[in-house]
Amino acid sequence: MRYLRAVVLIVALGGAASAQSRVEPQTVFDSTYHRPRRIWIYTPPGYDPHRATPYPLIVAFDGAEYQDTMPLPQTLDSLLSAGKAPAFVAVLIDDSSSGVRIADLGNTAKMVTFLAGQLLPHIRTHWHVTADPHRVIVTGSSAGGLAATFVALSRPDLFGNVWSQSGAFWRGAEASNAPPYEWLTAHAAATPRRDVTLVLDVGQGEDHATLGGTGPNFLAASRRMRDALSAKGYRLTYTEVPGGQHAPQWWRTRLPVGIVTLTSDWP
Repeated sequence: MRYLRAVVLIVALGGAASAQSRVEPQTVFDSTYHRPRRIWIYTPPGYDPHRATPYPLIVAFDGAEYQDTMPLPQTLDSLLSAGKAPAFVAVLIDDSSSGVRIADLGNTAKMVTFLAGQLLPHIRTHWHVTADPHRVIVTGSSAGGLAATFVALSRPDLFGNVWSQSGAFWRGAEASNAPPYEWLTAHAAATPRRDVTLVLDVGQGEDHATLGGTGPNFLAASRRMRDALSAKGYRLTYTEVPGGQHAPQWWRTRLPVGIVTLTSDWP
């Protein structure tokens, strides 16, 4: 994984500087996790902080990876240029790695507290973004896909759309690797339907047990989440990607598909 090396990364689309998108790195002190946290803010070509309509927002976990391995800024540029999606502002959140990452992304209430109490107020203070949850997408892959679903079901007043790629729905509550597994699936089945639209992908090749063979089957856990959401009447698009594996090269090619699917009926 490569990290941003410049103070501001300019993604050129041609033309004058005002017609270029920008990715601006920042470090905020996360008062919930009590550590510095890197974020990157993408603004689209021609970003206008004074335009009449606020920009829709995408929040992506594993932000360093979503800059290049999973190139969300370039994807948004391309979709906008092709007229396939609106101009977004995006926030890419660094979740570190290993156990620190799972403590962020493993069905953890602290992440909801950070997003709702600190990050989104910060973004809305400094960038011209919507407060309408129906124009906000939260996305991620693997544990990030699990976290995207968890935070939206926890705070549908903030996140109205989920784009989860190979979401790790087999996990327990609060970053647990122990039983009871599939906590979020059970939670979704036991609680009233939220005003959330979801797009879920999983690879057909992810038909294997987790935790070295001792945990739930990854694909089967995704199917049980699909079934729980469908039974509750959620607006859901679920795809088992032919040949798909648990790897960025599969998620990268599907990344624009979920964005287009979620925004296809937006004004």
